[in-house]
Amino acid sequence: MDSASSQHQVRKLVGEITSLATSDGAGVKLLRSLGSSHQARHDPFLMLDEFSSNNPGDYIAGFPPHPHRGFDTVTYLLDGNMRHEDHMGNVGHIKSGGVQWMTAGRGVIHSEMPEQVDGRLRGFQLWINLPAQEKMKPAEYRDIQPEQIPVLTTVAGGIVKIIAGTTTVEGKTATGPIHGVSTDPIYLDVQLPAQCDISFIVPEPHHAFVYVFEGQVKIDNKLVNNHSVGILSEGGKIEVHSLNEKARLLVLAGKPIGEPIVQHGPFVMNTRAEVEQAVRDYQQGTLTN
Repeated sequence: MDSASSQHQVRKLVGEITSLATSDGAGVKLLRSLGSSHQARHDPFLMLDEFSSNNPGDYIAGFPPHPHRGFDTVTYLLDGNMRHEDHMGNVGHIKSGGVQWMTAGRGVIHSEMPEQVDGRLRGFQLWINLPAQEKMKPAEYRDIQPEQIPVLTTVAGGIVKIIAGTTTVEGKTATGPIHGVSTDPIYLDVQLPAQCDISFIVPEPHHAFVYVFEGQVKIDNKLVNNHSVGILSEGGKIEVHSLNEKARLLVLAGKPIGEPIVQHGPFVMNTRAEVEQAVRDYQQGTLTN
């Protein structure tokens, strides 16, 4: 272990949120962990959905045109192919290993539809809140191809994909294609062989959590189960240990905003009046003006 890494306070596991089966869009089956209730958030993170199926009946109807205002959506596709279209005329394709990072800002109306009629569709959608001063900025989005995502490997065979932010693993530092966001998010996809230890250096005050979607891991010598979020305490280092089988997890951290959250479906604002205005704007066709 490098000396700089050893100086950081190690984060502890302070809570767990088990995913709940639900559906969204036009009936896409998914698992929702963060966002399964208004209490199940971790500022600035609002929601995390996992979708995974080989059955086209679980996903083929997709997410037809729908609105958002007040936050970022991040779609990370592990397997499959999806098509994005929005009111600005943007058309994008997310393929296996790719990401779409969309800032809804003042408003966006978009669709996310599978570009496949069979096979496996697997991935995640993450919602990250925006501070009040950014909630009404113009919408924008960015498609990130798999080859744009840096990868760090460990001596023991761990693989870390850095989608957003900067992290250090075994003395090696890399920055993902998404950076400069006000909440300074870190988004990592981590694959571990059995009985493997790994650690990440992250900013001390950031809120952080892990989401395990293959196998199980231990943090702070406590178990984090499959399809569960592990909420972490503050600290500059996250240590993860895989058990007797390989494991895969997301590691996420971000600067907390500390502002009131009022959510009504796809609208996330700071006051009830702002949410009611968003609903009126959508109904009157002025959400994106």
